[in-house]
Parts: sequence; structure tokens; C-alpha cells
Amino acid sequence: MPDEESPVPGDVLKSAKDQLNEEEISLADNEEVLHALSELTPAYENDRSYFVLGNYDRDPIRRLNLVVDRLNRRTDAYAFRMVDIRGEWDNSIQKFCLIADIVTHLVGVAEKEPSDFLVEQGLLVGTTEYFAKSHVLKRTYEDEEYPFGWMQDGVFELFDQEERLYCWRTEEDLVEVASKLP
Repeated sequence: MPDEESPVPGDVLKSAKDQLNEEEISLADNEEVLHALSELTPAYENDRSYFVLGNYDRDPIRRLNLVVDRLNRRTDAYAFRMVDIRGEWDNSIQKFCLIADIVTHLVGVAEKEPSDFLVEQGLLVGTTEYFAKSHVLKRTYEDEEYPFGWMQDGVFELFDQEERLYCWRTEEDLVEVASKLP
């Protein structure tokens, strides 16, 4: 149970959305958004679209690419990562929300390494619409029973209750669980 000083995920999300609403968007920013939307045309043209989230360090991004590749082999499917949408965004939460609103599925690849998708995990569970279309592929580690922090474990538990948590240990396992996604 969070202490009284810790923000509740819904409160954090509300605060982030309030901040976004307060910021004015310049003409250049608006053009950047429109350009990003044009890059998402395949998400509109296919029955299923997968926004794949995770760690962009060298080895983990290779695993993200495995998931993207596996999902893109499906008929009428388009999978991509946030870095695949070009542009310099001042507000990555704004970019995430824009893309998350458009896609049919959000897929998180969770590893214990730093620079994971922690902020996005909070948005996934803090927004009913995002949570309903999200799936998490969680890496398990032989040498550690609890490699993730208690907050992430709580997020994983929510996905597990909805049968949308898929565990993997090796890259072969990752490809196999990615093939089980709807």
C-alpha cells in the first residue's frame, strides 16, 4: 500500500495530462505531430497495429526488434517502436499518448536493465483504454526471484490477472511468446 506522500498512478497520469493541456503547441510542433501521424499510416491500413515498448540499449533493442519482426510477419499487422516515428519531440509523453491512442495493441518488453519503459508502464495501468489493449512480455531470471522493484511487480500482477503477462527467459522464448499475442 503506498504511503500518503506517494502519488497514486491515476494521480500521476492526471497530473501529466493536466500539464499537457496547459502547454501551448506551436505551429512547428503541430507540423511535427502531423508528420508523425503520416508516418503511422500503416497502423491505419492494417487490422492490427502493435506499438512495442522497451529498453533501447544495444542488446535489449535487438530483442525488441525480434518482437517487431515476429509481429510484422502476420497478415494485416504492423508493428513498430517509438524510435521508428521520427521527429524531435519535446514531450515524449505526448508522443507516447498520440501513438497509443491510434494502435490496436501496446506491447511492453520488460527487462531489469535500466532505461526500460517505466513511465509508459504507469500510463498503461493508469489509463483504462491503454490497459485494455496492453500486453507485457516479462523476462525472468534464473538467479533472481524478484529482479524488478515492487512497483513493477504490482504492474505485472495486474497484467497476469488479465492473462496478458507472458514470461520469457531466452530470445527463443521471447519469439515464442510474441507469437501468442492476439
